[in-house]
Amino acid sequence: MDAVVIERHMAVAVLRLNRPETMNALQADVKAVLEPTIPALVADDSVRAIVITGSGRAFSAGGDVRSMQDPEGRRGPVVRTRMQRNHSWSRLLLDCDKPVIAAVNGAAVGGGLALALLADLVVASSEAYFMSGFTRLGAAPDLGIALTLPHAIGMLRAKEMLLLNKRVAAEEAVAIGLANRVVAPERLMDEALSMAQELAAGPTPSISLTKMLMKRAYEDGVEQFFEREQMAQAVAFSSKEFAEGVEAFVAKRRARFHED
Repeated sequence: MDAVVIERHMAVAVLRLNRPETMNALQADVKAVLEPTIPALVADDSVRAIVITGSGRAFSAGGDVRSMQDPEGRRGPVVRTRMQRNHSWSRLLLDCDKPVIAAVNGAAVGGGLALALLADLVVASSEAYFMSGFTRLGAAPDLGIALTLPHAIGMLRAKEMLLLNKRVAAEEAVAIGLANRVVAPERLMDEALSMAQELAAGPTPSISLTKMLMKRAYEDGVEQFFEREQMAQAVAFSSKEFAEGVEAFVAKRRARFHED
């Protein structure tokens, strides 16, 4: 059985973690597939939106704890090398121009929670829950979660989740900003695909520029941000998608940003 399955729905790619027997833990074989697969999806111009989900009853239970029993694998240089490889694909997901949606079908724990937070939008099954678990093991948070979680829900709530391992159910996740919406389990993929297809049909430059500006809002000073905004709008206005959007608005019809 493949550790990761890629499904195509026209311009949408679904990346499905496919180790249900381990609750889609981020084992070495799973990460070995993610490392080349995510760059390939990001580089593929025919893919305009990405959905990440899991098989079975979990989105991802996070790190493979059993493999962490090996003392050799816990040595500092080994851990740093492993983390650098993990960052090669997780940073790419966080920074990519394409919209990414996490369809959280069940437990999103530890690295699984971190993976969900690399997405732009999170749709949760009513059976899903979110939890950290790092301090329960004596580990530091990873895959960028100490950055992404406070941005999503605020510093105090993030500390509660990271330090006290608070378990957050799907409805509360929406209430605090950890997820965008909750749907019945049988509707999860339909909802995620509907959102992804809407984004894939949208104006690609506008979407990528919007993502860039929102990310830079956390990093730039006011003057630098406004300069970047000027540049972004100049790029957007010169695109064929903007020309189509204006023409469609004036003609009172739906814009057609892509041929397919």
